[in-house]
Amino acid sequence: MQVCLASTSPARLMLMRQVGIEPQLASPGVDEDAAVAARETALGRGLSPAEHVQFLAKEKAKAVAVSLADDFSGLVIGGDSMFELDGRVYGKPHTPERAAERWRMMRGRTGILHSGHSIIRIDDGSLTRADATAEARVSFVADITDDEIDAYVATGEPLGVAGAFTVDSLGGAFIERVEGDPSTVVGMSLSTIRRLVRELGVEWTGLWSASS
Repeated sequence: MQVCLASTSPARLMLMRQVGIEPQLASPGVDEDAAVAARETALGRGLSPAEHVQFLAKEKAKAVAVSLADDFSGLVIGGDSMFELDGRVYGKPHTPERAAERWRMMRGRTGILHSGHSIIRIDDGSLTRADATAEARVSFVADITDDEIDAYVATGEPLGVAGAFTVDSLGGAFIERVEGDPSTVVGMSLSTIRRLVRELGVEWTGLWSASS
């Protein structure tokens, strides 16, 4: 069965490959800020962190599934993540200044990484979907120094990831504890994806070595 990852995230692609799945890749092309703004206007309120990531995961999976529906048979996987600390949510910092500021704020504290998942099964042009959110609590070491923060930020790694940290690369040494599925912090909860895949009538092991 074919698998398409509706993402350009290297971390999500790495996760798929680590568990034996070689997906094809497709950029969703979703204007995330505009989509969220429109959704919040329609609801007349702001989205919670869990609602935010789940909504964007659905939008990404849907955009790719619609584009593939005529000549694709398999699963389209969409995901989105954001980090919450003290009730405030943080996406990608993009700039070194913002990333360093966040790390000084996060040291010695615990936040929540929210991850939304949406999987669409395409079968003879028919689309069925399963969705779920997952979260993991992330605790940062208290003794990370300003020099260590500056050195980490200078690598560029934290600039393009939700919350300005990774657990599976250079940032991992500055994370003291993860409560929950650790793959959630990398980009997607693998246990959640497996459950959704089975809800759609597909056995997880049948996806091993799946390719385009």
